[in-house]
Amino acid sequence: MSSTGVLPIDLPARVPQPPSRLSPSAADTFRQCPRRWRFRYVERRTEPAGEAAVVGRFAHRALELLLAEPRAERTIDKARELAREAWPETEDTDDFRGLGLDDDGARAFRWKGWKAIEGLWTVEDPTKVEVDATEQALQAEVGGVPFLGIVDRVDRTDAGLVITDYKSGKPPSSRYLKDKLSQVYLYAAAVEVVRGERPARVRLLYLGQRRVDVAARPDKVHEAVEQLSTTWDNLVTACESDEFEPRTGPLCGWCPHVADCPEGQAEVSVRLESGRMRSDAPAVALMA
Repeated sequence: MSSTGVLPIDLPARVPQPPSRLSPSAADTFRQCPRRWRFRYVERRTEPAGEAAVVGRFAHRALELLLAEPRAERTIDKARELAREAWPETEDTDDFRGLGLDDDGARAFRWKGWKAIEGLWTVEDPTKVEVDATEQALQAEVGGVPFLGIVDRVDRTDAGLVITDYKSGKPPSSRYLKDKLSQVYLYAAAVEVVRGERPARVRLLYLGQRRVDVAARPDKVHEAVEQLSTTWDNLVTACESDEFEPRTGPLCGWCPHVADCPEGQAEVSVRLESGRMRSDAPAVALMA
């Protein structure tokens, strides 16, 4: 490390190429920080999944199995049985093993997963849901962008199709709700392309906490598609020029690639000195 506390950046010489398909998560990563996108999608550097993400995958899998059952059998007891069936799949993943949990930690993990699964009954009655599809992969050209997404559920109602997405984390404030809805609006646009049927509504189910249910208004869907198209254009330009500028902010403290980003380390240092960086941020140990 230099006397300024900043590590030199050393990017391997690879020629960036636009992805064959752009997912909502990849688009979000590019908007958040183009340099992080390069690290992840060009250099193929791994990003360890946090516990919250792995818990969410476990809950998603159990709920996928539950909603595949006949309506009358979608009970909490059945969900508990299916969670036990789904557990070995999670336990056998590199992401789970990477958490390094001991026996007590693994039990706490399973409890968090179960509370998320059980939380479905707080936001809806699964016995009244007419499921049209679960975990449906969507590949379509959306707004001129080769789009790829996997929607948790497509429901059938009297009003039409409903795009439903599970969330195991905390509901966002109204300030950030627009960004969360953008993903399901994109799913609605892709479903319309693939099926030829425009979804009527989109839903975010914050398990155990809150249900967000809004109309899939054409103007809102169009706005999300326009944002995706802009992101795609900017990404293609960045790949052509191989210029992926960092976008610094509080999340630099949690970026797994901050050791190779001088600007990110400088941002962490400034925030530490001004008391605007949490002491448990992983980058703090690097700057010590």
